Amino acid sequence: MSTTEKVGESVATYVDQRVGSNRFLGRSLKKVFPDHWSFMLGEIALYSFIIVLLTGVFLTLFYKPSMVEVVYDGSYVPLKGVMMSEAYASTLDISFDVRGGLLIRQMHHWAALLFIAAMSVHMFRVFFTGAFRKPREFNWVIGISLITLGLGAGFSGYSLPDDLLSGTGLQIARGIVQAIPIVGTWGAFLLFDGEFPGTEFISRLYGVHILLIPGLILALVTVHLMMVWTQKHTQFPGPGRTNDNVVGYPLMPIYMAKAGGFFFVVFGVTALIGGLVSINPIWIFGPYTPDQVGAGSQPDWYIGWLDGALRIFPNIETVLFGYTISWNIFIPSVIVPGIVFTVAALYPFLEAWVTGDKRDHNLLNRPRNAPTRTGIGVMAITFYFLLFIGGGNDIIAITFDLSINAIIWFLRIAVIVLPPIAFLVTRRICIGLQRRDREKMLHGYESGRILRLPHGEFIEVHEPLSLKERAVLESAIESYRAPLPAPEKVDANGVANKHYRRDMIRYKLSRWFYADDIVPPTRQEIEAGQAHVSHDAALEAPLHEYDEDETVMVPFHGGVLHTAGEPATNREQLEERGGNL
Repeated sequence: MSTTEKVGESVATYVDQRVGSNRFLGRSLKKVFPDHWSFMLGEIALYSFIIVLLTGVFLTLFYKPSMVEVVYDGSYVPLKGVMMSEAYASTLDISFDVRGGLLIRQMHHWAALLFIAAMSVHMFRVFFTGAFRKPREFNWVIGISLITLGLGAGFSGYSLPDDLLSGTGLQIARGIVQAIPIVGTWGAFLLFDGEFPGTEFISRLYGVHILLIPGLILALVTVHLMMVWTQKHTQFPGPGRTNDNVVGYPLMPIYMAKAGGFFFVVFGVTALIGGLVSINPIWIFGPYTPDQVGAGSQPDWYIGWLDGALRIFPNIETVLFGYTISWNIFIPSVIVPGIVFTVAALYPFLEAWVTGDKRDHNLLNRPRNAPTRTGIGVMAITFYFLLFIGGGNDIIAITFDLSINAIIWFLRIAVIVLPPIAFLVTRRICIGLQRRDREKMLHGYESGRILRLPHGEFIEVHEPLSLKERAVLESAIESYRAPLPAPEKVDANGVANKHYRRDMIRYKLSRWFYADDIVPPTRQEIEAGQAHVSHDAALEAPLHEYDEDETVMVPFHGGVLHTAGEPATNREQLEERGGNL
């Protein structure tokens, strides 16, 4: 044994005798993780957050969170001699005078965008596959909280340079706070320490951006990973995969090697984008002055839907007891996001109550096997994209030479009409896919080949399902749930049901959620159907053996047989016959 090995053994023994690390590590390093590309979304979010932290530490060494006015005397000649805040001047210095500063700024911004994007896509993957169900409801709530904190981190960091674009965003934020009834004016004064923009807000925002929000995100990420580690990992349906096992690779050495390599891939891609694709060129916007607004100001994409809600909401105000309530600001910027995030956080509990499903779920749903839930998700995405389009209505109007008023009125109508239509269409598509899957399970694949039996009957030959696809399709049996039974007003003893109205609401919602789902066949029916398919394939087998040396079979579903040397297409056959059939 080498000296290094002896030292390592001694250190490991010393630590294990005091904290019992060997048993923990031995168990943890053997933990199995399933292998599917969609699980990498969470890793991208984690790795991009690490990049945000690393680049953020670098930026804090040079950034000055001060609104004291100075005369700029840096390397960017067009702004020399211009009065600006120290915050803006230090950001310019980072961009032009600190070695590698602009690259780190760009990487920090792109990593922040990637962080929120990865979390959002990861959230929809969890939603559409039902990974939020018991026992992972709390992890879902943590995920929604992380997205909310991510929005706060993005907006606060976006506002720190104190350029004209970020100042415009702060002006909008001040208007939103002021629109809150009763306490809005006092809230704005407290936030900005007096009249906007004040002299203290940037330093306050800086503390929130580098300490409060990152600390909360780091704490929630830690809790999230601990829960993922403690609970059994979810997995997609497949051969050998059940609700009680996990099929995949152990943490060491395979998964750890893949995860470590993937971190460097994410880091490299972020560095490449940061070096080649410019974002937030603050030197073009100039310093913020309260009486100016940059033309075509657009927020980052994750705030765009809130900006769009503000732009398209009708101008409705109410005067009560001498106070003006601006519903056109309060509803789209406070009420709507409040409802969206609250409903999103509570959805696992709402679905469990409506469906009466209290089972543990470690095997994921196929989205088609939960048509109502999938429809709700597509409806939410449609709602978001319509509001996102509204956030750029001025740019769209200029680019395509359209009336901005026509765009606003279209979006006002579309945001009410299109999401329900998207829900209905998605739901019907899922039900249609369920019906097709049922036919596959009972009758196999339609090969497109017609076989005439010796007694004259014509049948279409079906092909049996592969083991992998059969396992995937049969997951519908596990996913299916019938609607809850209708409640009784009185029980068998004639005692009135005190919760009849609540139970009736739950029953109707359960029928809405499940009533149209296609009932999957039983495993006995599937076995019988596949046996029949195999029988049909056996009838056709002698044809494949006939003239085997000269016959070529195209090996795919719906394939055809043709003899070598004969025309392969109808066009070639017609040309050979001189155009005559």
